[in-house]
Amino acid sequence: MSTLTRRLHSHSNGFALMLGILLVAPTLGFGQERQNPYGEWRYQSGDAWGTRYSPVDQITGVNFADLEVAWEWRADNFGPVVDQQFKSTPTYIDGLLYTVAGQRRTVAAIDPTTGETVWTYREPNTERWERSMRQNYGKGVAYGEVDGRGVIFYTSPAFFLHALDAKTGEHIQGFGSRVAIEGFPSTGVVDLLVPLIADWGPWLAHDGAYDPAHGIPRELGYITSSSPPIVVNGVVVVGNSAEQGYNQTRIENVPGDILAFDARSGDFKWKFHVIPRPGEFGHETWLNDAWQWTGDVSSWAPMSADENLGLVYFPTNPPTIDYYGGFRPGDNLFGTSVVALDVQTGERKWHFQTVHNDQWNYDLPNVPILVDLEVDGRPIPALVQTSKTGIIYAFNRETGDPIWPIEEVPVFQTEVPGNWTSPTQPLPTRPEPSEPLGLDEDDLIDWTPELRAEAMALIQNYRIGGPFMPRLFTGHDAGVIDNIRCAGGLNITNPATLDPTTGILYVPSSRRCGGGLVSPGADADEPDNPQTTGTTISEWVAGPGGGLPRVQGLPVWKPPYNRLSAYDMNTGERIYWIPIGDTPAAIRNSPAAQGVDLSRSGGGGNSIQMVAGDLLYATEGSSGPPVLNAYNKLTGEHVGEILLPSPGQYGMMSFLHHDFQHIVVQVGQPGRLVALRLPGMETGFVAH
Repeated sequence: MSTLTRRLHSHSNGFALMLGILLVAPTLGFGQERQNPYGEWRYQSGDAWGTRYSPVDQITGVNFADLEVAWEWRADNFGPVVDQQFKSTPTYIDGLLYTVAGQRRTVAAIDPTTGETVWTYREPNTERWERSMRQNYGKGVAYGEVDGRGVIFYTSPAFFLHALDAKTGEHIQGFGSRVAIEGFPSTGVVDLLVPLIADWGPWLAHDGAYDPAHGIPRELGYITSSSPPIVVNGVVVVGNSAEQGYNQTRIENVPGDILAFDARSGDFKWKFHVIPRPGEFGHETWLNDAWQWTGDVSSWAPMSADENLGLVYFPTNPPTIDYYGGFRPGDNLFGTSVVALDVQTGERKWHFQTVHNDQWNYDLPNVPILVDLEVDGRPIPALVQTSKTGIIYAFNRETGDPIWPIEEVPVFQTEVPGNWTSPTQPLPTRPEPSEPLGLDEDDLIDWTPELRAEAMALIQNYRIGGPFMPRLFTGHDAGVIDNIRCAGGLNITNPATLDPTTGILYVPSSRRCGGGLVSPGADADEPDNPQTTGTTISEWVAGPGGGLPRVQGLPVWKPPYNRLSAYDMNTGERIYWIPIGDTPAAIRNSPAAQGVDLSRSGGGGNSIQMVAGDLLYATEGSSGPPVLNAYNKLTGEHVGEILLPSPGQYGMMSFLHHDFQHIVVQVGQPGRLVALRLPGMETGFVAH
């Protein structure tokens, strides 16, 4: 079945759904202050609310097929694109596009008409850059206006904050202070390490001098950045990032405290301790005095803000290390949480921890999305947080109160000697997760009686549950091969989208059932591995991975394998879903699949999507066909498909330049930005 034919089957309840939402839509989307002028895309996630939405509607279902490639911009001109890690979403501000590219995270301004590079800035080489584990992970830049001048703010892999004139790329005079490293500009830079470690116990106990080119010693930890800062009411708020927990074998690291600076001067304003100190809220959730020496809790995903409330919102990741938390018992605030801070003072206004004592690498990878909803006849200023598990959390963004009840549910406990797991985990009553939690017998493949019987026999060898099944250990005697956790959400490479005019949330997902063991840390530790920080080897660390074997070469569970779901967040209900990608050939050509309707199975990896005007735009995943699809955003009905040079990856945005709407899609190797627009820009006329 062709992609187009398959897409014509993807909508459900079309007219009734569209009518219902249109009745709600006029009450939403008006008076919203998202700090994004019409036609622009000023933030990494579109606007200050993180919606990935544009109201520009020049491109419609009628003319979508007429889109042409206007230009391509190659990121590999600025250094190697390693492992396809070109992850920057461009911004469009006052007539120019801005992005970052390459392992040096070069900042580039691009002409939106031609794709020509207008100016660039590349930070000088340092040991801190060489040691960074996030060199090629830059996700974009931030923008602010200071005394009437546009300023581009960006954080480098070496963990410096730069302020650049948006039109020229020159560093801003009087911002920050001189960095004592050869080649650095005399102004316009802040060394973020200095305020980060100024009151940190392990650094204060360290008897060495601070070396700005090297940073802090590896035995204390390492920190870098991946997402851009955000500018809110004259304050630049900066997050950070650390090495992935599954690569770590030692229990010490530096906490990723949130930092804030004056946008005009670069002066340090405040710091929020993501691992609470004595006397601070949440300190009692860190037992064994682990707050003194462990780290990694940071905000590596993008942030959002409500300027009217004066609040900035950020998601966090787990503490050191993945899959074992015995040395850090307790819930471990503010690990794997969404937190709201007063942007002027750094005071915590509210928080919610989505995973207690996270041992599963369930960091929140998506920006907290803000939207005004109407729930049961009540207007609610909302915040929606999506997750790797597929669990969707919804709060009043002013108070932190859940919109729908969130229950503490008992979960299976660890059997690893010395480990500690929380007895319960929070589970919202609404919306339903994007993929089922666990694996019910009704979800097992049943295309033939033989397949069904084999699947039933296979799962008897495993202990299968939801996302909070703890790992077993090498040499265990649990009576099963492995503990398996089944769920399915999104990641940083596939962020969610929320249309503020309708309250519809669009979430890509794919069901995953994974397992794995922990192994003795002493056997896995590599003292010379630059990814290793700290000094004390953990008793247990990430060991061999695992999962459910296939049955006759097929997944144990039934399709869909990849999909894009639409949720009406005014009601918390999933209103439709679209299959993403083509059914893999190994499944499609299996003898057991002959005669099975696979038109809605999907299978190309998670989509990249956004909403602009009346259209939902989505790719087919990193392994899907290289196309961009357009759908009716209310019903999911497919309205068009155009070819791309290669499959879309991560960055997608839209803007209006010289009265022409542009769609920019980031595509795969060698890492390119592809700009699409309707014909006629050369003559200044576009046919509607």
